[in-house]
Amino acid sequence: GPPGTGKTLLARAVAGEAGVPFKYASGSEFEEMYVGVGAKRVRDLFAQARKQAPCIVFLDEVDAIGSTRSLTDHQSLRQTLNQILTELDGFAASEGLIVIAATNFPEVLDKALLRPGRFDRRIEVPNPDVKGREQILRLHARNVTLGPDADLSVLSRGTPGFSGADLANLVNKAACHASKEGAQAVSMSDLEFAKDLILMGAERKSAVVTQENRRLTAYHEGGHALVATYTDGALPVHKATIVPRGGSMGMVMQLPDEDMSSWSRRQMAAEMDVCMGGRVAEEVVFGPHNVTSGASSDLERATSVARTMVERLGMSNRVGLVSHASSSGAGGR
Repeated sequence: GPPGTGKTLLARAVAGEAGVPFKYASGSEFEEMYVGVGAKRVRDLFAQARKQAPCIVFLDEVDAIGSTRSLTDHQSLRQTLNQILTELDGFAASEGLIVIAATNFPEVLDKALLRPGRFDRRIEVPNPDVKGREQILRLHARNVTLGPDADLSVLSRGTPGFSGADLANLVNKAACHASKEGAQAVSMSDLEFAKDLILMGAERKSAVVTQENRRLTAYHEGGHALVATYTDGALPVHKATIVPRGGSMGMVMQLPDEDMSSWSRRQMAAEMDVCMGGRVAEEVVFGPHNVTSGASSDLERATSVARTMVERLGMSNRVGLVSHASSSGAGGR
């Protein structure tokens, strides 16, 4: 699963519930510049675990040593992986050992590592859904004093795609902001501030913005917001700002009412319309010869969506129901 979803925590919880010793090692810890060091560390780890059996061994970031082998790999890397394979189902007794591994990139793991008898049970640990996000927020909110207006159910709906680590960071940043303001409790505005900080970056209060640029940004972002509001299939507008954040002079944030697992043709067409709303607003207000480079990322996004619809999803009447995903590498939702 992706980073921050609780893979390591899950392994620790399994060991805690089972009441057995827990051995942790990261894939990067096994590798050194000297040949044979990684394999020796693997042997030592499993030898210690066998002495304490029953025991749970957790290999974090296993892709660092367990990726698909090739002839160009360094000899020490191949030796380390071979030693892990031997420890998993070799002649040495492994009774009483449970080996769990975690990775963000399961597609790069060597097939020998995934065959039956080794890591043959695969468990996906995705980002939490809206119900899971609310439960995680409530868990971390137990350590802070919440104000009467703090609504974690609303906050959970506005944080799609957040991992457990992101949510913990959100509560921590909200508490820091409330403390900085001298508040006695964390309010909803503190939580929203922290969410915007994670999603959009910090405000660049020192940025010097001329009145003309501020006016242009306002019309540009207003175009996005207007099209998003009145286009069927577009995601609801959550917030619009012309306060510079990160590398952007302004931003319109859209958030779905609920978690989305797929996109319809209507929604993807609406997404392209919203992307072009800022450029159209500039043309209408300032004229076609005065449009700016502010729409560059919007054009990239709209082009990516259109390419995905045509080349991967068969949503073009002219091209038809075909997929060219293998040759295009196009992104998309």
